[in-house]
Amino acid sequence: MVFLDFVFCAFIVVVIIQAFFYIFLFGSFAFLKPKKPASKNIAISVIVCAKNESENLKTFLPSIISQDYPDFEIVLINDASHDNTLEVMHHFEKQHKNIKIVNVKGIEAFWGNKKYALTLGIKATKNAFLLFTDADCKPVSKYWIKEMSSHFSNKNSIVLGYGGYSKIEKSFLNKLIRFETLITAVHYFSFAKSGIPYMGVGRNLAYTKKEFFNANGYINHIKVRSGDDDLFVNQVATHQNTTICFSKKSFTESISKTTFKDWFKQKRRHVSTAKHYKLKHKSLLALLFISNILFWFLAIVLLISNYNWQIILSLFLFRIILQYIILGLSSKKLNESDLLIYLPFLEIFLVIAQLTIFINNLISKPNHWK
Repeated sequence: MVFLDFVFCAFIVVVIIQAFFYIFLFGSFAFLKPKKPASKNIAISVIVCAKNESENLKTFLPSIISQDYPDFEIVLINDASHDNTLEVMHHFEKQHKNIKIVNVKGIEAFWGNKKYALTLGIKATKNAFLLFTDADCKPVSKYWIKEMSSHFSNKNSIVLGYGGYSKIEKSFLNKLIRFETLITAVHYFSFAKSGIPYMGVGRNLAYTKKEFFNANGYINHIKVRSGDDDLFVNQVATHQNTTICFSKKSFTESISKTTFKDWFKQKRRHVSTAKHYKLKHKSLLALLFISNILFWFLAIVLLISNYNWQIILSLFLFRIILQYIILGLSSKKLNESDLLIYLPFLEIFLVIAQLTIFINNLISKPNHWK
């Protein structure tokens, strides 16, 4: 009984921690009322870095070219591709005067490092405001540039956007990927809204060229092959210079991985950058992750043992209902409401997957940009 007494007390503490995160942190985004800033019509440089992405460029680049915006250039970076990516870029360049190509040759010192290619691309831009996306992404509307750029101001030099994934019917993996993307977005939007921005996603991210060069670009983490988006934001973002954009016309959309193996490899790369975050961010994220694991583990142990089951069940339902409310409001903002019906199952599976990824990254290093 002494052991179960300890587990019972630990469960109460875990529920309190979870409630704190959901009410005071994630609630800052869930209950946030969107404000539409005035259009700026500032000159924008859209940057797309591509490595062996010829087919994706053919499919998705037209949605960027057709943006309804008065003044923008598209900087296409060919990062030492060995397919016909460069030829596809030249094809579009001949048809559109606002396209510029930066052809990056692989060099030994920066082989396989996307940050080197991005740095050359940023240096080649002519505008002071930069908007980033990936070659396999498409804006969901023709007002993507307009919506993202409207959030720049004299104070705001970093704009965090949402990059989701297209829906695949009857695919559990697709739902899991979209759920993980939703949770990640709720986290970085909520942290930013609470004054502690810690990451952004390169599928939909904007910042000024001045911010980039003031930080000496990616030099502080140039040897870390991943993290051109989240590590840069983690380094330079503050409560004063960072804002969020979550209007539905500002989203980008990608095609998700179709096998667990490919998704697992992708997430290993993403998770490996977290150890380079600032200590305060790592501490908060670790507390959130550990409390999430313990919530499910301790609840199962106590319910199976039938120990104070009425109290345990009440606390369990309290946290689940709270989660449904917060994620329900957040998912509506991000067009992911269809995932709510699967919430407990997706969360349990995601917790197991994240723990597996964490253990695998401790054992061996993940593969990066090739």
